[in-house]
Amino acid sequence: MEYILQCHEIVKTDFVRAENCFLYDADGRRYVDFESGIWCTALGHNHPRISQVIESQLKQVIHLGTRYPNQIVEDAAKAVLDVVGMEDGKCTFLISGSEAVEFGVQVIRRITGKPLMLTFNNSFLGSYGSAGTKKPEEWFLLDWLACKDVEECLKQIPFDKIGGFAFEPGGSGISFVQFPPAQLIHRIVEEIHKRGGLVLVNEITSGMGRTGKWFGFQHYDIQPDIVAIGKGLGNGYPVSVAAMRRKVADLLEKDGFRYIQSHQNDPLGCAVAKEVISTFREGDWVEKGNALGGFFLNELNQLAAKHSIIKNARGRGMLLGLEFHPHEKITATWMYNALLEKGFLVGYYPAGNLLRFDPSLTMEKENVVSLIESLDEILSGATL
Repeated sequence: MEYILQCHEIVKTDFVRAENCFLYDADGRRYVDFESGIWCTALGHNHPRISQVIESQLKQVIHLGTRYPNQIVEDAAKAVLDVVGMEDGKCTFLISGSEAVEFGVQVIRRITGKPLMLTFNNSFLGSYGSAGTKKPEEWFLLDWLACKDVEECLKQIPFDKIGGFAFEPGGSGISFVQFPPAQLIHRIVEEIHKRGGLVLVNEITSGMGRTGKWFGFQHYDIQPDIVAIGKGLGNGYPVSVAAMRRKVADLLEKDGFRYIQSHQNDPLGCAVAKEVISTFREGDWVEKGNALGGFFLNELNQLAAKHSIIKNARGRGMLLGLEFHPHEKITATWMYNALLEKGFLVGYYPAGNLLRFDPSLTMEKENVVSLIESLDEILSGATL
C-alpha cells in the first residue's frame, strides 16, 4: 500500500468480497469475521435489505443541504428516539461515532458552562476534538478500577466543577471488555443531575444490540440526556446520530445553537439507519444476539477451565474478551496470528493481553463452535 498513510497496522490487503460473517480474498479463501468490520456490520456484511435500501435511495436523492431535511430524516429520527427511549426528543444525524460524541460534549459545555467533563480513564470516546484529546484542563479522568469501593471513587470527583459525565458502557477497545459496577454509575449520574449537569452515553461500540440489549446503558437502569450512536446504526455505511432529550434540545434552540456539517441529516444515511432499525426489530436480532452471546461466553469459560494460560473470559451479549496470563510465547498477538492462519479475524490488544470478539449478531452458532475448536487446538498444541 504505497499511497496509503500508515497510521495503523495493515495485515491483509486482498479482501475482495463479503457476505454476512465471511470475507473472501482474491484467491477465494474464506475468513470468518469475528470483528464485524470495525464492529460495524452488526447485521453482517452486505445484508440484502440494507443493500436494497441503499440502491433505492441512490436513485432518488443522496444528499440535501442542511436547510432542506426531508421526511426520511424525520422518520429515521423517530425510529432512533423510539429504541433509545426518548420519544419526545430530537436528533441530528452525522457521519462518524467520534463526531457524534464530540457533538454531545460540546452541547454539554455550551449548556452548563462548567470547565470540566468527567469520564473514566479507560474510555476512548473519540478520535478528535475535546473528547479525543481529554486535556486535563477540560477533563477529569477517574480510574474506577483502582478504587476499593464506590465511596472512594466518588470522593475523588470534583462534582462542583463538572458539567457532564461521558459514560462508555464497556465498549471501547482500551477498556478491554471491562464493565463498571452499576452502583458506581448510579451514584455518579445522581450527583451529576443533582448539580444540573448532563449525562452523555457513548453507544458507538456498545449500542445496536452489541451487549445483549439495544444499548449498553440499559444494563445500568439510568436515564441519559444525550446518546451518541454509530457503527451498527449504518451496518457499515457511515452514519451516526446524537439523540437528546427534549429539555436539552429546547435549551439549545432557545440559545441560538448552530451546527453545520456537509452531510448532516443526509437522506441516504437516514434511509440506511431507519432500515437497520426495522431489520433489527423484525428479525429480533437483539434477542438472538444475546442468546448466541451467552452460548459463546459459556464456551469461552469452558476453554478457560481447560487451559491454565487463560486468565479469564468475560463479556456481555456479543461483546466478549479472552485474557491470557503473561507468557513468553503465548500472547494475544501470537494467538491472533495463529487464528488468522486458520481463517479467523479477531481483535487483539497486546497491552491487555486480550483477544476480543465482536461478531455480527447474525453469526451462526457453528462458526462460534469452529472458533472455539481452533482455539482449543492451538492451545493444546502449544508448548507451555
